[in-house]
Amino acid sequence: MYRDSKEGIRVAAHSPFIEKIVTAISSITTIIYLIIAAVLVILAGLSFIDVIIQAIAINESGDITAGILSVLHTLLLSIIIIELLETVVIYFRTYQFRVQPILFAALTAMIRKVLVYGVEISDFLDILATVAAIGVLTIAIVLIGKEEK
Repeated sequence: MYRDSKEGIRVAAHSPFIEKIVTAISSITTIIYLIIAAVLVILAGLSFIDVIIQAIAINESGDITAGILSVLHTLLLSIIIIELLETVVIYFRTYQFRVQPILFAALTAMIRKVLVYGVEISDFLDILATVAAIGVLTIAIVLIGKEEK
């Protein structure tokens, strides 16, 4: 026996007791996602404030390149936080978990690693692994993007 859920998904019908348990678990999941969203909003705000503070301090520091890299490091971290927040927002809008924002966050993290930490002092295998990860993430984003259209 099946019934249609409020999201339009066909699900198996269960006893009222099981339905209450599933509803309770779903409510707990929603509360957890709301807490995660609140924490991510706070982190994004703090991260962006840090970007502004570091950008202002570039002129005061003796090494402009180091200051720019520091701002870039924090800005890319802000982008990662925003991508994770977008995942939660999409979940609340659609009640579906989308992978693409997570892949964007991972790709941003890999690019951040290359831009901020550089490659000149890295081990060759570490560089190779980072390049491979960027390639795989890019391919995954393209393929998932085509599938979601």
